[in-house]
Amino acid sequence: MRLMILAFALGVCICQKLAQLWPWENALALAAVMLGLFVVFRRRLMPRAAVGLALAACMAVGLGYASLRADLRLAAGLDAALEGQDVEVRGYVADLPDRGERSQRFQFVATERPPGVPERLLLSWYDGVGAAHMAPTMRGGERWSLSVRLRRPHGNLNPHGFDYEAWLFERNIRAVGYVRSKGSSRRLADLALGFDPLIQRARQVVRERFERVLPQGEWSGVLSALAVGDQSAVPPSQWRLFSETGITHLMSISGGHVTLFAALVAWLVRLGWSRIPVLCLRLPAQKAAVSGGVLAAFVYVMLSGFGVPAQRTLYMLLAVAVGMWSGRQTGPWRGLMLGLLVVLLIDPWAPLSAGFWLSFGAVAALSWAGMAALRSENGVRGWMLTQLRAQWAILLLSLPLLLGIFQQFSLISPLANAVAIPVVSAVVTPLALLFALIPLPSLAELAHLILSVLMHFVQCLAALPVATWQQAAPPMWLVCLAALGGFWALLPRGIPCRWPALLLLPPMLAWSPLRPADGEHLATVIDVGQGLAVHVQTAQHDLLFDAGPQYSLESDSGERVIHPYLRAQGVSRLDRLVVSHADTDHSGGAASLMARMPVDDLMSSLDASHPLVTQARQHVPCVRGQRWEWDGVRFEVLHPAADFQAGKDNDRSCVLKVSGRNGRLLLTGDIELKAENALLEEDAGALRSDDMVAPHHGSRTSSQQAFIDAVGAERVIFTTGYRNRFGHPHPVIVERYVASGAKLYRSDQDGAVQLASGQTLTQRSVARRYWHGR
Repeated sequence: MRLMILAFALGVCICQKLAQLWPWENALALAAVMLGLFVVFRRRLMPRAAVGLALAACMAVGLGYASLRADLRLAAGLDAALEGQDVEVRGYVADLPDRGERSQRFQFVATERPPGVPERLLLSWYDGVGAAHMAPTMRGGERWSLSVRLRRPHGNLNPHGFDYEAWLFERNIRAVGYVRSKGSSRRLADLALGFDPLIQRARQVVRERFERVLPQGEWSGVLSALAVGDQSAVPPSQWRLFSETGITHLMSISGGHVTLFAALVAWLVRLGWSRIPVLCLRLPAQKAAVSGGVLAAFVYVMLSGFGVPAQRTLYMLLAVAVGMWSGRQTGPWRGLMLGLLVVLLIDPWAPLSAGFWLSFGAVAALSWAGMAALRSENGVRGWMLTQLRAQWAILLLSLPLLLGIFQQFSLISPLANAVAIPVVSAVVTPLALLFALIPLPSLAELAHLILSVLMHFVQCLAALPVATWQQAAPPMWLVCLAALGGFWALLPRGIPCRWPALLLLPPMLAWSPLRPADGEHLATVIDVGQGLAVHVQTAQHDLLFDAGPQYSLESDSGERVIHPYLRAQGVSRLDRLVVSHADTDHSGGAASLMARMPVDDLMSSLDASHPLVTQARQHVPCVRGQRWEWDGVRFEVLHPAADFQAGKDNDRSCVLKVSGRNGRLLLTGDIELKAENALLEEDAGALRSDDMVAPHHGSRTSSQQAFIDAVGAERVIFTTGYRNRFGHPHPVIVERYVASGAKLYRSDQDGAVQLASGQTLTQRSVARRYWHGR
């Protein structure tokens, strides 16, 4: 049974790796054929072949089931004709709004909508200018009539980067957009009818209760996350702290918290039930207790937002309850497999989430460690040995997953968890839940005090120089090999090569991607949306040209896109950061990037008083004639000249040419006609290049015909945001480049573009999935 569930899960996972969906009818037909052959081989007493056919049939069923569900979800997408159009929808706020400095973001279930508009939307409501145009505060469960402008889901796509479209697709959000401030939006009711709005309102009330009692509490967002799964209440700086110390799983509703709450309720039910003989005669106290615990877990999971770790725990508890009621024992592996099956039946896109792999991997590790133990010991020594065995198992099996998904692992995680797990699970979380049920301010204040003391200890650990191991993203085969070594090392005594199996871990830890050969360079135009960031790599040096945009007051491309990309590429420091000019779509991510990793020097055309200049270790003004060479690759600044007088800041952009054995690359920033004319007059021949990033994202104010002819690029890349408000690239400019014979690429259509040795790879072709652009 367990192997059949694993085969079904494998089929579901295969579906989520497809660039195009396999017809679900074909998959189910293949499963039927496999089952027919299974019957034939079983009758002929060929058990091994029959088992193989049964597993193949289960895998085909998983593939067909996931494909069918995906077909139905894709069919419910936004009609392309409605993109960018104002539409009127009515419905309710379906989660806890994420409030920013000047906007709020929330999920909205449109119960009344025009044809072609999906049911679940992700909307933003931005504040206007002046107090009279401030957006109203949204609350979970409210019913609204909104005038919205929608578009299909679209996100940046980079190597080893976060797939925003997958995140939306998993949550069945089939359109995103914003509320029109000039539209006829209005609140219809304080609470919509239905079970889900009621749940959202309950979550909202608990969050507001924490905000009211702890208005200045530094860690109050964590308490709200523990009580109702409000992860948006935790600032990014705190999430980074939890990640660096390996306690992220404790700071939101996890399986351990659900189990603890269910066990507490079950104990209370059994305590009260056993004292009433009449009730015990009708139903044994043990069955009543487990039923009460499962019901409490269900309520807690609903309040938490129904995340994968909480789902998995709920289904395992349900399996235990069914086994107890039926008089059958349900072991940890059977409960885990049943939980896996139910999660995938309800949500076949759960494998797209890192939490799915980490939560099931952690339980599998604990179950595996328990199975490997040949004897049990009582008392304190036995408890300590059990805890050490559990931590060792989780370390061995989570290490490959964490390095494969996040490219980092906390070296102080065992120590941090040894202290944080009992404090958070046994003290802080119960206090937060009690405060959610019983609004006594002292409960929240005590929980916050204890959490503050714990976080001070965690911050001291994070300050250690060896707190985190970071490396390049290892290939999947190395991750699987390391996981196999961890599983083998946890086998019971007597199994051969248990300790030698640990030798399968060092190859993953020592992995480093190949760098260009001497005299060659590798350039990656990173997909940062409406902005620019280009990573140029030589044999031993790394340069970043521009650092992308600032998305909002709370986030920018340096932290969200560029730093994770560089970490996955194995880049731990930058030899030079070039910021072409001051526009925030080119400089917006530089400050956070310099704060996250060492940058030897900053080259820019910025004024000496600019904050980036004062933050840099060393600043080098960007002036025509500067040249340097790294590993046989030549770098030359072509613009601006020392005496150049720019009418616009765009025309002050640094223009950098990179030349190696494998070609020449021209990086132009946001130059417009005046700067182009200056370049043509100074030395038109120096512009000749094989590859070029189009000036000013393809604006009509740049890329004159003479400049295009002088460069003569074979490949041209436009860095633009999806459906950007500037209309970049302009159709006239696109026609000019097409007429020149150049091959065109666009970051909004191709994702990251990699240029190396005459080859061009685009991320949306290399890592395409069936939901992209749909």
